[in-house]
Amino acid sequence: MMRKNSRIRLFSALLFIVLLVLVNMVAAQDEEGHGPPPLAIGSAAPDFCLQGVDGQKHCLKDYASARILVVAFICNHCPTSQLYETRIKEIAADYKDRGVSLVAIEPNNPNAVRLDEMGYTDVGDSFEEMQIRAKYRDFNFPYLYDGEDQKISNLYGPTATPHIFIFDSERKLRYEGRVDNNPREGLVTRKDVRLALDALLTSKPVENAKTPAVGCSTKWIYKEEGRREEMAEIEKQPVAMKAVSIEDLKTLRKNTSGKLLLVDFWATWCGPCRKELPTLETMYRMYGHRAFDLVTVSINYPDEKPGVEKVLQTEHATSTNLILGSTDLYAQLAAFDPEWNAAVPYTLLIRPDGTIAYKVQGTNVDALKLKRLIIANLADDDYIGHQAYWRAPVEEKK
Repeated sequence: MMRKNSRIRLFSALLFIVLLVLVNMVAAQDEEGHGPPPLAIGSAAPDFCLQGVDGQKHCLKDYASARILVVAFICNHCPTSQLYETRIKEIAADYKDRGVSLVAIEPNNPNAVRLDEMGYTDVGDSFEEMQIRAKYRDFNFPYLYDGEDQKISNLYGPTATPHIFIFDSERKLRYEGRVDNNPREGLVTRKDVRLALDALLTSKPVENAKTPAVGCSTKWIYKEEGRREEMAEIEKQPVAMKAVSIEDLKTLRKNTSGKLLLVDFWATWCGPCRKELPTLETMYRMYGHRAFDLVTVSINYPDEKPGVEKVLQTEHATSTNLILGSTDLYAQLAAFDPEWNAAVPYTLLIRPDGTIAYKVQGTNVDALKLKRLIIANLADDDYIGHQAYWRAPVEEKK
């Protein structure tokens, strides 16, 4: 009888453990059925040891001397996170001498970000691209990568970027949520992170310890399937091409489309042209859902159309694709630009008013510079303030 009771107790204990695991799994799901919940107020800071863009490992213990530790989850691709970069830098600078350390962690898996989610960015969320962004924006705080396995992010539970976690001197969580109450800086009426820091530095309780965090949802690894589905849809889309006349080319140069146009003259026999075509098509997939279009113009002759179509099909070039309509090569090229020396590739970024934002001929584009100029020149209609964010550094660092 005693053995039977022991077996029952053991079975009950195992059943309890299983049920506890299942409950935790359910609790750790986000609104889409995946992802952990944010760390609870009062919890101890989860340990971390992550690679920083400075080439060094940064661990929780490295900040043991700080009175307060701020862990900010941010990323590269999200326009909301971008608009908060300056404010986060200012917080790091303003509170540094008061014993506050700020560390930023990039939680997104780069392969889980769809191309159409990158319509407001120059770079993705890989570690290499984090280094580019940190240098370009002069980050004054450690920027750490957790996108590979997301082990640390799963412990903290950032729901979006940016998402802030503030720990006191004992490394207990005292605040989690937004930076302030409006992504548009001019409309901010409550600076939640600063209020929380001021309270903790004077040994007072944080008034609002938990706030919602608006931003792009965290790109957990399971979202890689969305990127694969996106590419499958792109490959299903038709690839079309039409012949153009001299008048068509004159109109193209004037740009009466109402969109920002990236125009690329190329040829099948041009090695550099073929090399840069995939890069340009990727830009189209990033920005094409905005007021932007990529127009490729093959300078091959009309009877070479099959070869041109083969290349475009290989690249799944779903952009606007044109081919010269006659063998009068130089007259057609001069119709677009009389000063063009006819060398290809010839790539231009033409604003809706017909002015040129970028031009390069005879060599491949500077993809990073071009993407920044595309963002800076796109209409500021659906995310007010984003264009200004990109224009200032682009104009300063040309």
